[in-house]
Amino acid sequence: MAFAQLQLAPPIARAVAEMGYEAMTPIQAQAIPVVLAGRDVMGAAQTGTGKTAAFALPLLQRMMKHENASTSPARHPVRALVLLPTRELADQVAQQVKLYAKYTNLRSAVVFGGMDMKPQTLELKAGVEVLVATPGRLLDHIEAKTAVLNQVEYVVLDEADRMLDIGFLPDLQRILSYLPKQRTTLLFSATFSPEIKRLANSYLQNPTTIEVARSNATASTVEQHFYSVPEDGKRHALHQVLKTRGMKQAFVFVNSKLGCARLARSLEREGLKTTALHGDKSQDERLKALEAFKKGDVDLLVCTDVAARGLDIKDVPAVFNFDIPFNAEDYVHRIGRTGRAGASGLAVSFVGGNNDARLVSDIEKLIKTKIELEALEFDEDQPDLQKQGRINDGRRMYNAEGGDNDGAGSISGRGGRGGRSEPRGRDGDNSASRMPRAPRGDYGRAPVAPRDPFFDKPYEPGEAPVAPPSWEATNKPATRSISANIKPKRKVAALFKSE
Repeated sequence: MAFAQLQLAPPIARAVAEMGYEAMTPIQAQAIPVVLAGRDVMGAAQTGTGKTAAFALPLLQRMMKHENASTSPARHPVRALVLLPTRELADQVAQQVKLYAKYTNLRSAVVFGGMDMKPQTLELKAGVEVLVATPGRLLDHIEAKTAVLNQVEYVVLDEADRMLDIGFLPDLQRILSYLPKQRTTLLFSATFSPEIKRLANSYLQNPTTIEVARSNATASTVEQHFYSVPEDGKRHALHQVLKTRGMKQAFVFVNSKLGCARLARSLEREGLKTTALHGDKSQDERLKALEAFKKGDVDLLVCTDVAARGLDIKDVPAVFNFDIPFNAEDYVHRIGRTGRAGASGLAVSFVGGNNDARLVSDIEKLIKTKIELEALEFDEDQPDLQKQGRINDGRRMYNAEGGDNDGAGSISGRGGRGGRSEPRGRDGDNSASRMPRAPRGDYGRAPVAPRDPFFDKPYEPGEAPVAPPSWEATNKPATRSISANIKPKRKVAALFKSE
């Protein structure tokens, strides 16, 4: 079905045509007519299938009857509220809504945490019809009475499962209590868990259920590989895949904020243009990192699961799971950053130990697909760890400067043998440029100091001491009736003689 068949208002149709939209995706083809009819929707679709257009276009079409050019804030009350779990996703949706409505007089705004509230307050007081927000910051504006929601006609809960996962249910309940009872509610989620169904039963009225794909299914356009590599060889494996595949850009997902920062610094030192994106960064830093990645100024975006949901960055060829996600559902969302809108993509996961193997089995159960671990052949010119200033003491890798390994807290020895820190595979033939190697069992160990032969001699009793020890001296002082630690009283002259 084509967008031209929707009979959208001319300003919206013009914007859609300029954005190059022609054929609708399955979620758009099924959801847009239902929303235009004013019915509640409970939709499930794979990430990257165009959910934003599926709810934004019909809502803007229905609000065209309220369009006006008045400068009065009272003529521009909030009529549509879109709630999202993360700041990046809220900013992305707000940008899409502005593009759809740029030829109309409908106003839109976005509010999220990590930014100053004053500019957001000024924008809200000027009047907006579409408000995109994260729950926490929206509650701040509600309590400050800068966001008035008594005329809201449409509510969108996007990525609802993620909002429940990070504990936004109480905030959602508070926000929905401020809204009119008569409204159209649209709920979009990647999965229909029991919690999502309870939320839908509480706030949706006879919703139309739309499922365009099997729950938790991965996109067929994404080529998936699981490579078995040692924990301390994951960075080498990343270099190897990037080189053999000729990748220009990629997401690299890790499980912790500290591991994200360390890995980004390490890859930067190894010559890759890298930036980090995690929850400890300020909102300005996070937006700048995303913008640099979108422009192509950065090759690798090392990130935590804060970037696993909804981010729409076109033409990203690959996603690397440097760490296997703890939650199997996050795997589906992570690899959804590539292969979007019908394009092909690559998803590579590095499996480094028994714990990773257990997490892979959870993914296997979730996506209902047999996962085969593959061996990764390393090129002969792979960089040697000792050339990069690494030392391995058989337990943990350290930099020559004395700092900890900048990987995601990897422990060597789990995947390798004999304390070796380089990846398993063929030895390189560039021996002239390599440092001399120690024997297998003594790789990287510090030289042993020579042993004093005195300590190897058997015990020989010496001659009797000339003088007895002090504690056995015969001229012991006379024993006292009181302890030596008690000072005797000083004798003083008596003033009066007692009789």
